Amino acid sequence: MSSTAPLGRGPKVRAAVLAATVDELGEHGYAALTVENVARRAGVHKTTVYRRWPDRDALIADALGDSVTTDIPIPDTGSIDEDLRGLARGLVAWVKSSGGQAVLSVLLSETTGAARPPDAVRHVFRDRIRTSLPVVGRAIERGELPTGTDAAELVKALVAPIYFRALITREPVTDATADAAARLALTGARAGLFEKSG
Repeated sequence: MSSTAPLGRGPKVRAAVLAATVDELGEHGYAALTVENVARRAGVHKTTVYRRWPDRDALIADALGDSVTTDIPIPDTGSIDEDLRGLARGLVAWVKSSGGQAVLSVLLSETTGAARPPDAVRHVFRDRIRTSLPVVGRAIERGELPTGTDAAELVKALVAPIYFRALITREPVTDATADAAARLALTGARAGLFEKSG
């Protein structure tokens, strides 16, 4: 719902526009999103949006990156079992959120032949993997995982079953999905399947 009171400048405007972008993506999808509709929903003029973001794709990438960073916490419990479970459950909760639905709508638009989303959207996922790597590094330092474990490959193995259900088979994802993904990734890691070669 758009606001009738002017928001002014600064962080409140940015937050309102990014939230409106996520909501528009979730409701209407990537191809149908317009800056005009985002501005209307946020309660700002479209020139306000264009002053901060040069084009629609820059706005979308910023909104999705902000959503992923805010909505998926990086756990540090002191146990790799709990940390991986927490990461997976955080991802499942995010997939079900408005931000997650917005990201999925962008990614699904590419698979259905609609307008191709910006590469920056894929960068959001690469960046999220990068920010999760310390979870694995701490576990290696504690002796919970083999020394040569490739942290990025482990995190990819953790998130892959969740994204497969959400994007490909379109099955519901639950905490049980998250827990199974965490157990599978951890079993592989402890067996040395993700150790770096050479």
